[in-house]
Amino acid sequence: MAEWVVEQGIGESRAQLLEGDEVLAAKLRWPEEIAAGESFEGKLLRKSGTRGLAQHPSGREILVDKLPRDAGEGASYRFTVTRAAMAERGRLKLPAARPAEAVGTTTSDPFAEAKPVRHFPSGAWEDIWHAASSGEVGFAGGALLFAVTPGMTVIDIDGELSPRELALAAVPELARWLRLFDLGGSIGIDFPTLAAKADRKAVDAALDEALDGWPHERTAMNGFGFVQIVARLEGPSLLHRFATSRVGMAARMALRRAEQVEGPGATLLTVHPALKAKLKPEWCAELERRTARPVRIETDPGLAIEAAAAQIVAHDD
Repeated sequence: MAEWVVEQGIGESRAQLLEGDEVLAAKLRWPEEIAAGESFEGKLLRKSGTRGLAQHPSGREILVDKLPRDAGEGASYRFTVTRAAMAERGRLKLPAARPAEAVGTTTSDPFAEAKPVRHFPSGAWEDIWHAASSGEVGFAGGALLFAVTPGMTVIDIDGELSPRELALAAVPELARWLRLFDLGGSIGIDFPTLAAKADRKAVDAALDEALDGWPHERTAMNGFGFVQIVARLEGPSLLHRFATSRVGMAARMALRRAEQVEGPGATLLTVHPALKAKLKPEWCAELERRTARPVRIETDPGLAIEAAAAQIVAHDD
């Protein structure tokens, strides 16, 4: 039976839905974020119709909607967060919330309910992380190419199979990686153009089966092979994080690699110079506490941002 497990990293928490050793879904959260599902008592700062701006107990501002007609500025109300903040090119979308009574039943929070583990199965997180970093996932006969835009996430399907074969072969991989990347919001899928209506119906049927149980709405494939999916957006996907915070993602992965090397001595973490500035002193202190080893940071401009290396070296007293 599938269960959520959570790995408490340094600077982030990672959750995976595991069935045996197979990863069915993944989520990522950074501790400073105001997460979807969180309830709070906040002051209504401004109101225009049923929308407004509220203040979170942390002092941060949150967009609110579905406000009752008699809601008054300056009064405090109970809100539930429906979407975390979203960074986009050149701007930051504030978190969004609604009055608690307007939200009703919220989805379960894997981070609160998951079983804590020291480490995920070998490669389980790395494979997803590298796929999100590259924006490309290969499968037999083709590949899925992901691109994050302010309006939607676009997925192009490319390959050498016939259009019908390629489209059908892509469907199970598409359904799998939507969950592994924790994608939501508006998603556009550019399948190969299928001239025959019967072929388009076959792909629609395959999508129905593959996406069963994943809450969403979607269009039927049009004559150009395009399908649009709309799913609940609760926060940035792994793809969105790489699009807007690549160095931050790489810095946290560097710490994970350093935490997992074993042996006596000191931890030598070699990173691209851009990463060193992102490694907060408190993160490095936590790394030393967890590993019971001193940490040395060296830089190498020849390393890729994503290619930080960790090893054990002799401890110089």
